Amino acid sequence: MSSGAAAKEPVVCAVCGRVFPSAATLELHQRVHTGERPYTCPHCGKGFAQPNNLRVHLLIHTGERRYRCTLCGKSFISSSHLKRHRTVHTQEKPYSCSRCGQSFKAGNLRKHQRVHTGEKPYTCEMCGKGFAWIRNLKTHQQKSHPGQKVPRKRVCICRFCGKAFSSMANLESHHRTHTGERPYGCSICGKKFSQFWNLKIHKNIHTGERPYQCLLFCGKVFTGLSNLEAHERVHTGEKPFRCDTCGKRFSEAGNLKKHQRVHTGEKPFSCDKCGKRFAWICNLRTHQQSATGCSYCLLELIQISFSYLSDRWKRINSFSICLTNKKRKSVY
Repeated sequence: MSSGAAAKEPVVCAVCGRVFPSAATLELHQRVHTGERPYTCPHCGKGFAQPNNLRVHLLIHTGERRYRCTLCGKSFISSSHLKRHRTVHTQEKPYSCSRCGQSFKAGNLRKHQRVHTGEKPYTCEMCGKGFAWIRNLKTHQQKSHPGQKVPRKRVCICRFCGKAFSSMANLESHHRTHTGERPYGCSICGKKFSQFWNLKIHKNIHTGERPYQCLLFCGKVFTGLSNLEAHERVHTGEKPFRCDTCGKRFSEAGNLKKHQRVHTGEKPFSCDKCGKRFAWICNLRTHQQSATGCSYCLLELIQISFSYLSDRWKRINSFSICLTNKKRKSVY
């Protein structure tokens, strides 16, 4: 096969298993896992995974706003921001709910979707009760806890790690990260979850529902709100998670956690053949797939190869004996 043909063969991400048409596209994708942001803004130092995202960001510093509203004259740095602004004038509601068909403006649609998903991002600091909208939380606090002030100090301490929480409900939820308890099981595939909302999001995999859409930028849809929020940072370049040791910033909490192993030396992934440990699962998989990486894997490969060659040699030898016998018969 030619080198040109080989370059077009699909490649697989060792971390998540996604398939990509080329090594170049795989390299871009891997920044999702590594948190790498090689394109840096010369003005503020903010990093970006893609050069296009940096170009859009630079317009903030230059003050260039190419997209102008013909109705009020207000200007914007991107066409998506202008499109969203226009709904102020037209009262248009271009975003419809995939479940019930109601139409909304971008921000209002996201709030409305909580009716269907059951998401309750606002928690009462006094009793731990959750609410879908902040106005409901405020009404609850006025009626159920009149005259009480929101406690400033977190009083619920985790007995495992010492972390503090504002309510027993939040503490009990946190405890499951230590105990491994997963009380919420999927009735379709049996997979278990520590949080009820994770189960609800997981069920979208079976139903095919993706109620969360990237409305401001690309229109891509997701099964959960956290997935959408992480995706939106690809466009905005926002990196809210900071390493306390070196100051490096990341767009996802998971990537920060992986990065911190550089400082802690933690190696949670081990080879089941030789016991060698690794900080990242992609390194473990590379080790296991490489014959030179693990002596046990190498020995297994040698044994398979020897068995194959031995079998092949027996067949060749048997074929040679057969030919010799035929020649002898023809002579006589």
